[in-house]
Amino acid sequence: MADVLRVEVVSSTGIVWEGDALSVIVRTSEGDIGILPNHEPLLASLVPCAAEVLSTSDTREVVAIDGGFISVADNRVSLLSQFAKIAQEIDLVAAEHELAAAEKRINAGELDEETRHHFLRAQAQVRAARMARGN
Repeated sequence: MADVLRVEVVSSTGIVWEGDALSVIVRTSEGDIGILPNHEPLLASLVPCAAEVLSTSDTREVVAIDGGFISVADNRVSLLSQFAKIAQEIDLVAAEHELAAAEKRINAGELDEETRHHFLRAQAQVRAARMARGN
């Protein structure tokens, strides 16, 4: 199948999702990018986002990632991130509470890198969970 992408999403704990796909949409440091079969080779940095993978079984997989890299070559797409979680496995209420706590810290003036990273990860999880639920 030359018109199929082989996709793997890898976190620091291992492979989060892998399979054949028709397309991948992620957010890079330059903006959103869509990957289709036969895409030119690419290496880019990712920002926290809800990555979307349209699998060959016509299901949409949504994965929360907190940054990292995307590598594309020869119809293989690798999303490499310190943190990645399938949207259906995210507890939306807990993620919303985590986001609210991070927002509160930022609004209180805590502008350190750890707080910012916590906020962006929580935001990616909420976005992914809502997308998976159709919100």
